[in-house]
Amino acid sequence: MSEAKPDYKASVFLPRTAFPMRGELPKREPEMLARWAEMGLWGRLRAAAKGRPGFVLHDGPPYANGNLHIGHALNKIHKDVINRAQQMAGRDADYIPGWDCHGLPIEWKVEEQYRARKLDKDQVPVLEFRKQCREYAQHWLDVQSAEFQRLGVAGDWANRYATMDFASEALIAGEIGRFLLNGALYRGLRPVMWSPVEKTALAEAEVEYHDKKDTAIYVRFRAEDGPFAGACVVIWTTTPWTIPGNRGLAAGHELDYALIEVSAVAEGSLAVAGERLIVSKELLEEFCAKVGVSAHQIVRVFPGREMEGMRFRHPLAKADAGYDFTVPLMLGEFVTMEAGTGIVHMAPGHGEDDFALCKAHGINVPDTVADDGSYYASVPLFGGLHVYKAADPVCAALTQAGALLQRNEFLHSYPHSWRSKAPLIYRATAQWFIAMDGADRIREKALRAIAETRFVPEIGRNRIGAMVETRPDWCISRQRAWGVPIAIFVDKRTHEPLRDPDVVKRVVEIFTAEGADAWYARPASDFLGPERNPDDYEQIFDVVDVWFESGSTHAFVLEARGMKTPADVYLEGSDQHRGWFQASLLEAVGTRGAAPFKTIVTDGFVLDEQGRKMSKSLGNVTAPQEVNDKFGADILRLWVMNADTSEDLRIGPEILKQQAELYRRLRNSLRWILGSLDGFDEDERVAEAAFPELERFLLHRLWELNQKVRMAVESHDWTGVYPAIHHFCATDLSAFYFDIRKDSLYCDAPASATRRACRSFLDVLLRALTTWLAPALPFTAEEAWMARHGDEASVHLEAFPEVPESWRDEALAEAFGAIRAERLKVTGAIERMRVEKVIGSSLQAEAVLGETARALRADVGFWAEICITSSAVFGEAAGAVKAMGEKCERCWKVLPEVGANEGHPTLCARCCEAV
Repeated sequence: MSEAKPDYKASVFLPRTAFPMRGELPKREPEMLARWAEMGLWGRLRAAAKGRPGFVLHDGPPYANGNLHIGHALNKIHKDVINRAQQMAGRDADYIPGWDCHGLPIEWKVEEQYRARKLDKDQVPVLEFRKQCREYAQHWLDVQSAEFQRLGVAGDWANRYATMDFASEALIAGEIGRFLLNGALYRGLRPVMWSPVEKTALAEAEVEYHDKKDTAIYVRFRAEDGPFAGACVVIWTTTPWTIPGNRGLAAGHELDYALIEVSAVAEGSLAVAGERLIVSKELLEEFCAKVGVSAHQIVRVFPGREMEGMRFRHPLAKADAGYDFTVPLMLGEFVTMEAGTGIVHMAPGHGEDDFALCKAHGINVPDTVADDGSYYASVPLFGGLHVYKAADPVCAALTQAGALLQRNEFLHSYPHSWRSKAPLIYRATAQWFIAMDGADRIREKALRAIAETRFVPEIGRNRIGAMVETRPDWCISRQRAWGVPIAIFVDKRTHEPLRDPDVVKRVVEIFTAEGADAWYARPASDFLGPERNPDDYEQIFDVVDVWFESGSTHAFVLEARGMKTPADVYLEGSDQHRGWFQASLLEAVGTRGAAPFKTIVTDGFVLDEQGRKMSKSLGNVTAPQEVNDKFGADILRLWVMNADTSEDLRIGPEILKQQAELYRRLRNSLRWILGSLDGFDEDERVAEAAFPELERFLLHRLWELNQKVRMAVESHDWTGVYPAIHHFCATDLSAFYFDIRKDSLYCDAPASATRRACRSFLDVLLRALTTWLAPALPFTAEEAWMARHGDEASVHLEAFPEVPESWRDEALAEAFGAIRAERLKVTGAIERMRVEKVIGSSLQAEAVLGETARALRADVGFWAEICITSSAVFGEAAGAVKAMGEKCERCWKVLPEVGANEGHPTLCARCCEAV
């Protein structure tokens, strides 16, 4: 009976781990979320961080309306990475997620339900309407909360904030009261961006721009007397509907104007030969071409100031006696020569410049347009007509009066309501404003605060600075029902707001107990107190701008909960320079004299793979819920952190497949490390100072990555960090270190110094990689940590590794750069031998190194190890030859010594010792 052949395969130390190759994230991630909830991870994090320096990334509230979109995912994932990293860097990173729950979009949705049932919202009692709005907001708040948590976002979800919480409503009212008492809040008549569909003023941040076809007209205003008697000033406007509201003209002080006499006109032109017209000299040629003046003579050229104070007949005077009056020409700094005629018609009820110039000259604002966008019945010729339909009737009346010189249709970018998508108008209404340049110098303080704030990226400073520098007073009133009322009273005799601290205090106390509904449910006397007669006061029922509400979160979230203020970071999309960032800045500066943040971080927008805006009509929407179900949240998180979040990001099926492939490589790296650490304990550990050069080089690479991580923690700019970690895993580990050390790990004896050093390094490496990956890939990092440390452990309770300066070795890193270059010459030669079928694997080759390699390292054993060959020699030039000897059955190296041991005739000397 023949002797059984030894099974050397069983003596090889192959990697072994319970960490699976396939992530199966859609299945495992919900299980991990349940585990974290069961173990009370958030509470344990807070307990572990007690006493540490605080870190607050204050959450800008998303709107509680509809499922999350990919922009929400980008925003919350980015915040979560920063928070988790701060926690692991040794800070107490408490995070309170919140929601914006009031305002027009929710009203609009509830009104849609009414319209579907043929109900009129105005016939529904206000408290019932507010109740339905609250229920709608609560539903979507709950949905979004679950969706955010599914993305792996860690936070105090049980104690989230919402602007519709009673305590929030009370303190928002209290913040309004602060502006009331410090004198910055006033009621004034001013043109504001107005939505005729929603019948309310809108903030700039509630406006979006779309192309709109409109009518542009050139109109004559005839001079009745003076040096230009009989001549007509010509204006150009893109809003014919504002002509009934005209009460003046504006020209440039130093701009040159030409008085021309028309000699000939083109066929179809409304110009008349012999008439005299006044337009900008600079725009004269363009003007004549557009209105069909084919020949003219310049009578004289003069500066605009010569026309100041002259009066011109309203262009509709001959069409209706209601317009039979003259309007003055004034000088305005805003007049330019960019387009038109260099003379601007002034409708003080429908433009900010118009209003300011007319007010400065004592011109009253006429009431021409009602809240629904139709002309008041008292407006001659056009009473009851909607301004959207006014172009043709106005042009017809101007033609009848002999004032229309030319009309044409054109396409331009025009402001629309972001909710109803309807075009907007400027309309002068009585609104509540916060003065930017009053006694509190809010604008000045805000600009100073901007200069003291850190911006990531830096360009954000210029964006918000330019907006604050030029913005008008803050209109905070809205003519709606669902929101926090501007809970103030106006004295009917003086028309001044009642600035009484006791009234403000009562409002806050009642709202705290009952919510803002109390303003509608209780009698005014409950707020005014027994010493005042309610009949003497007007109770204001406008609600406050939702941007004021969210801008007050620093007060009713951070201050009210005793959290650190100012917050370390505010992070939102770049559009929030005109939205939440600015509202928060102005609110805090106006009430506390300082910004509520130290750093502003901004994200770009998310586009599809072709760089197009996402829309259902294009079918290019990527929903985070679908990504979770198909790939897993960690893939979505990896997409965020592999991008430059300060720029616009792209996403789509192919990009997600690429991210899944990058994830697979990271996971495989973790799996190989875990498998190679099977059975490792402290008795096997080797001091880092005793590591071979290869491991010490990898320690240096970890030092370099740690520098990137630490810099990102401090700067809040994570651009490039996770791509660098992936590159390290792919090129330094998988394609280099792992390949080299497989031989020692699998085949050396357990006591081998090289094997022990390798496993000691892998233990260091695993701690570094899993903790660094944990902020971005919380599910996968946790799974890997549990595979190493047991089911009760959590990587999220760990800190980033302390990387000593002793790991830094620039000289060794430079040497390994040269070593890898020499290695590449050898591996290139080996690859050619494979293609030519001279050898099958690199272990069948002997590395040949040139003099450059010898100067770097003279040890042929080192080069055989680095090149993953069975042996190495020095020669004239780098390359490879076929190795001499026999193949070891256990390690597969080809060596002359194989067969020398009679007990193990198929093994090399190293493997004989190992078995």
